[in-house]
Amino acid sequence: MKMLFRAGLCVCALLPVAAVAAPVAGVQRHRSDQEAAMEGRKQGRILPLREIERRVTGKMRGAQYLGFDFDAGTAIYTLKFLRDGAVIWVDVDGRTGEIVGRTGK
Repeated sequence: MKMLFRAGLCVCALLPVAAVAAPVAGVQRHRSDQEAAMEGRKQGRILPLREIERRVTGKMRGAQYLGFDFDAGTAIYTLKFLRDGAVIWVDVDGRTGEIVGRTGK
């Protein structure tokens, strides 16, 4: 019984650490993606975000542009739109500006 109590106490003691560590890891990944995007842009390997937005938002008539995410591993920008209450995700190759995927209507 004492052993079970100690194991439960250890798990409970570690929960706050895990709760803080997970968001920090997400922020660090996001920051490294932003740094990779900036570096790729400086080196001419990735198009500027404003160019990507200009190309895509022109094709999304009637949709409200909400923002973007960038995946440094694939150099894919994911732009988020809202139209008639439905969310639309558009994946764009950051190197070419070509739309490579889309979900939603």
